[in-house]
Amino acid sequence: MTIFQAIILGLVQGLTEFLPVSSSGHLVVARNIMGVTAEPVLFEIVVHVGTLLAVLVVFRRDIWKMICHPISKPVGYLILASIPAGIAGVLLDNWIESVFGGRYLAIGFLITAVLLTVAEKKQVRRPRKFNQMKPADALAMGAMQAVALVPGISRSGSTIVGGLFMGLDRKLAARFSFLMSIPVILGSVVFKFKDLLAMGTDGAAVAPMIVGALVAAVSGYVAIRFFLNLISKKKMYGFAVYVAILAVAILICQFAGLWFEPLFG
Repeated sequence: MTIFQAIILGLVQGLTEFLPVSSSGHLVVARNIMGVTAEPVLFEIVVHVGTLLAVLVVFRRDIWKMICHPISKPVGYLILASIPAGIAGVLLDNWIESVFGGRYLAIGFLITAVLLTVAEKKQVRRPRKFNQMKPADALAMGAMQAVALVPGISRSGSTIVGGLFMGLDRKLAARFSFLMSIPVILGSVVFKFKDLLAMGTDGAAVAPMIVGALVAAVSGYVAIRFFLNLISKKKMYGFAVYVAILAVAILICQFAGLWFEPLFG
């Protein structure tokens, strides 16, 4: 992987991690088109660390409060929400790595489009605020986060959808979704730590990852600010249309034998 490719992938990661369009899916698309052959899951973890930095900066006050009060409702809900993805990540680790070639990418994007559309159709008269949030809400969003381990299924999109279905306020669902990324990313880094250590002596591989992480951090910060402002004012239909069109384009490429692993065969 070259520095230029790392910059592009870091930018893709940062801009799409906090939009309901699947950052992992977009990384697969960008990586395949550019012909990047570096370890996909490992690089994704590193650039996710970049977006983690963005979350820590944007939500620094919320995070500081949780550090000062570790036995509190927000901390408990984040722990609950992390359990489903943690279990799925351990049990399905090898399978998740196998689907990063892009075979099921179009299906993942179509699932995201359906989830966003159905969620926006659901009408809630009185959305609940944080003081009305329940453990079941956190678990529901956590279950959706586990589903989003598959590339193409948006993590932020699916968790926000889970919150909306449970009747949460739109901005609350988005904020909690972004905070949910913290334990998941940290867990991924710990789980893959031995792989990261193995790359420690390969400077040619480490440099692009550092650059990609920094680019992801800056672009991720911009994306968070943008989406938090957008979600309270606009519906997510535009994102649903976008990922649906992207899914169709990928299917066409697969049947034409371009860039992605064939859907069948």
